[in-house]
Amino acid sequence: FTSRRSAELIKYAANAFLATKITFINEMADLCEKVGADVQDVSRGIGLDNRIGAKFLHAGPGYGGSCFPKDTLALLKTAEDHESPVRIVEAVVKVNDSRKRAMGRKVIEALGGLEEARGKRAALLGLTFKPNTDDMRDAPSIAIAQTLIDAGVEVAAYDPEGMEAAAALMPEVAMKASAYAAIEGADAVAIVTEWDAFRALDMERIKRIARAPVLVDLRNVYDPQEVRSHGIAYDSVGRP
Repeated sequence: FTSRRSAELIKYAANAFLATKITFINEMADLCEKVGADVQDVSRGIGLDNRIGAKFLHAGPGYGGSCFPKDTLALLKTAEDHESPVRIVEAVVKVNDSRKRAMGRKVIEALGGLEEARGKRAALLGLTFKPNTDDMRDAPSIAIAQTLIDAGVEVAAYDPEGMEAAAALMPEVAMKASAYAAIEGADAVAIVTEWDAFRALDMERIKRIARAPVLVDLRNVYDPQEVRSHGIAYDSVGRP
């Protein structure tokens, strides 16, 4: 039992701390790509330290949903109102916002860069902010899709549960009836949400129906060597 003010701060601080862990490992993923390290090994290594713990150390396209964005902003507003800056949380919010568009640019690079990407087609697999929900609030897919559209890329997408909500948020995205319908004719395929349905994709079928065999795995679902053994170009987050 504690006071109301302490209880409110416990809630905000807990979610802000978890958001910080996610944002931290995402920045480590960027560094891993530059130095040739593997963020999954780094994540496992630091997670073995029980002062840190293994949870919320999975590199990806940034956090979304209802709690983390809302509570980090509420904590910032509380801090501002009381003239007590929380600069780490300020940085977390800023970095996470830019992270989502950076993942869109990662897909553009897989399409050959800005000049080559215009007029090409990308398939997004997963739209909700996490699996097993239809929640689209602050989902990374929104910024990723917009970044692609701004670059002149045609976007098709499939999500097992979130397409009805997503359609209202991204009217320029073609919603498809299945993962393979979205992949057909695509110049790059991006896994945005790690639904179980996307963990066992038929790589030979992807190679056959996509215009170009390119997979951008923003959730590090697949083993790089396994995907490349099928003749598919593969890129992921924070892995060499």
